[in-house]
Amino acid sequence: MPLAAKSLRAVPDPPGELETLFQEHHKHLFRAAHRITGSPADAEDVLQTVFLRLVKSHETYDLSENPHAYLSRAAINASLDLIRSRGRAKAVGLEDAPVELMAIKSANPEMQHADRELQTLIREAVGRLGATAAEMFVLRYYEGYDNREIAKLMGTSQMVVGVVLHRARTKLRKEIGRYLEKHHK
Repeated sequence: MPLAAKSLRAVPDPPGELETLFQEHHKHLFRAAHRITGSPADAEDVLQTVFLRLVKSHETYDLSENPHAYLSRAAINASLDLIRSRGRAKAVGLEDAPVELMAIKSANPEMQHADRELQTLIREAVGRLGATAAEMFVLRYYEGYDNREIAKLMGTSQMVVGVVLHRARTKLRKEIGRYLEKHHK
C-alpha cells in the first residue's frame, strides 16, 4: 500500500512588530500624507519613507507610549520634507490628472484651476514655515488636533502652540494675500 502523500501547507510567520505597525497605521498615515502633498503617489512615497526609516535605523524607537502619534508626526515631517525639496510646483499633464477631477463636469474649469493653484500655493507656503510651525499647522488644520493635544504630542505648552499657530497663520495670510493681489488685479 503506498503511503499517502502529505499535503504541506506553508504557515506564514506571525507578523513582525513593524508589519503590525504598518497594518494598523498605514491608512491613516497615507491620508495624512495625501492631504499635505496633494498626490497619492507622493503619499505612497512618504509612507514608504517613514517605514524604511524605521527599518534602516540602528536606533531603537520606543513606540509603546503612543505609536499613532509618533508615526503621524513622522509622516507629517516626511511630507513637509518632500514639499520643501520640490523647490517649485511640478506640472501635471492632462493624462496624469486624477480621474475624479476629470469626472467633474459641472465645475467651471477656471475655478478648478484656481482651486488647484491655491492648494499648491498653500502647500508650498506651509513647506516654507519653520519645522515646528509647519508640524503644528498640519496637526491643527490638516489632522484636526486641538492645541492641547498638539502641546502633549510635541512636549510643549498650549500657550506656545497658540502663539506658533498664530504666527504661522499670519505668515500664510501675507503670502497668500500677495499672490492674490498679484494675480487678481
